[in-house]
Amino acid sequence: QVQLVESGGGLVQAGGSLRLSCAVSGRTFSSSAMGWFRQAPGKEREFVAAISGSGSTTYYADSVKARFTISRDNAKNTVYLQMNSLKPDDTAVYLCAARSIGSPLIDTSTSRYAYWGQGTQVTVSS
Repeated sequence: QVQLVESGGGLVQAGGSLRLSCAVSGRTFSSSAMGWFRQAPGKEREFVAAISGSGSTTYYADSVKARFTISRDNAKNTVYLQMNSLKPDDTAVYLCAARSIGSPLIDTSTSRYAYWGQGTQVTVSS
């Protein structure tokens, strides 16, 4: 079974930075593309960023371009989300997700991800 555990969430002031981590276990990490999604109260889960299995390709939602950076360290079975210049609108539960084994290509749809972490809360104060 593939398991994902997020960490690094917390409270930060507007303009600050935060780095989220997602540790993956149970299967070959490099075989699956990874993504970060977020869900704010009363809103649908939305795509934030994704990275291919090899780490050579990344893609970002327009709302976070130039502020967030997704990366992965396959040797450590970990994916990261560096968040800079945070705004109150970034407040949400952030979830790490993995595509099924053998699916290395990026996708922005929640339905394309087979495994999900429990989520970590990010709160940005004004």
